[in-house]
Amino acid sequence: MKVIIVDDHPLVRKGLSAVLKLEANVEVTGEAETVEQAMELIHKTKPDLAIVDLKLGNRSGIEVVEQIRESSCRSIILTSSTMEQDVRKAEAAGADGYVLKEALPEELLLAIKLIFKGKKYYDPGLMEMLFKKEDEDSFSKLTPKEREVLIGLGEGLSNQGMAKKLMVTEFTVKKHVSQILNKLSVNDRTQAALLAQSKGLVSSFQ
Repeated sequence: MKVIIVDDHPLVRKGLSAVLKLEANVEVTGEAETVEQAMELIHKTKPDLAIVDLKLGNRSGIEVVEQIRESSCRSIILTSSTMEQDVRKAEAAGADGYVLKEALPEELLLAIKLIFKGKKYYDPGLMEMLFKKEDEDSFSKLTPKEREVLIGLGEGLSNQGMAKKLMVTEFTVKKHVSQILNKLSVNDRTQAALLAQSKGLVSSFQ
C-alpha cells in the first residue's frame, strides 16, 4: 500500500513516516506540506492513501480530500480537532478516516488496515459524541405532551392507559405516538420505550 503524508509540520511528517515504516505492507512514497504540493505528489506517485492534516497553513486539508474523492486514492484526516463541524466537513468531503493526532500509533495503523479493506474509520470517541448530540437534538424536538406519551411508552402503558392518565382521547395518543416514532427515527413502540428507559425518563418521572 503506497501512502503519502500531507502535513505542514516537518516533525509530524517524520514521526508519521517512522510509525508507518513499522508496517511491512506500507510504503511511504512522499511527503507534502501544502495543498498544491499534495495534489502534485498524488498525480505523480498515484498513492493508495493520503494521510492529510486538517490545517495546511492558511488552507484546509479538506481541499485535498475533495479533489481526490473520485480517484482511487483514499484519505485519512489526521488532526487535533475534535470540533463537530470539522468531523462533519471531513465526512461530507468523502474522507475515509478521521484520526486524532494524540491517538496511539496502533490506532492509526488499524485505521489504515480497515480503509485498505474498503471500510471507513472515524475516531470512536468522536462518533459517540456526535451520535449522543443527535440523540439529544431528536429529544429536544418533542413537545411536552409527546414527552409525556414517551414516558407512558417507557412505563409500558397501552394507548387506553395513557389516554386515561393524560386525560386525552385514544386517537390523540395514537397521533402523539406516530409523531414520536417519526421524530426519534425509531420503528416501533418497543424501540421508543427502550429509548425512554435509556434516557432515564421513566425512573425520573415514576
